[in-house]
Amino acid sequence: MNREHTEKLLRDFPYQFSYYNDHTKPLMPMVFGFECGDGWYEIIYNLTKKLSEVSPHTKVVQVKEKFAGLRYYVDTCNEEGFELIAQAEELADKTCEACGSMDDVKVRGDYWIQTRCEKCKDISARDIR
Repeated sequence: MNREHTEKLLRDFPYQFSYYNDHTKPLMPMVFGFECGDGWYEIIYNLTKKLSEVSPHTKVVQVKEKFAGLRYYVDTCNEEGFELIAQAEELADKTCEACGSMDDVKVRGDYWIQTRCEKCKDISARDIR
């Protein structure tokens, strides 16, 4: 995820993403940042906003792409929060990770599978992070 999106998430949700700068816990995956493309930024932002309202004591442990899907891991959460996470992960399955389009989105690739639209199908994961 690009710097601008990362900084906005950290600025708007400092408590939820407090593990991002917590180098006293070097094994906490959030210190590696947001390991997905900018196409999922809106999904992550909206999820975090809703989650901060329904489960305000939840901290995010990791946000990444894995097997072409969004993974949003938290330390603790209530049932409503886990429901929101599941809905956001389902939405990401229909959204291009590179550009955010919802047109002609499929899981694409042979070795490294990714959720991409037709226009972004050849963009590598390295190029969008």
